Amino acid sequence: MSRSEISDIEYAFVLNATEMDILPGVRGDLEEPLASGPAEDLVPFLLALVDRGVVEVCRYISWAPPEGGSGVQPGPPIPHDDLPDVLAAAEEWTYPENFEWLGRLTLVRTDRLRRGL
Repeated sequence: MSRSEISDIEYAFVLNATEMDILPGVRGDLEEPLASGPAEDLVPFLLALVDRGVVEVCRYISWAPPEGGSGVQPGPPIPHDDLPDVLAAAEEWTYPENFEWLGRLTLVRTDRLRRGL
């Protein structure tokens, strides 16, 4: 898959997956009116990328680095059948006030994306 095979909107999601941000970060890579528009306008583009095997949607889970401390890492992919309901939740598209990423949605690049874009 090359850059020319995806739209600018899809590219914003791919960029978000590369940055290891939480899902609301995609809005910073979108043009208006999508950047501040309703999430339901964005969901079809994200689901198309999931369907094409380019990104996975996961939740951040706890992680303990070998040197000690604590952090987060992407958990297992959310099952495809659950994604429409998960992505319909408005809170998934805004940054949390407490800046806590644990349990928040993140996009993860797949091997297909790593090989081709």
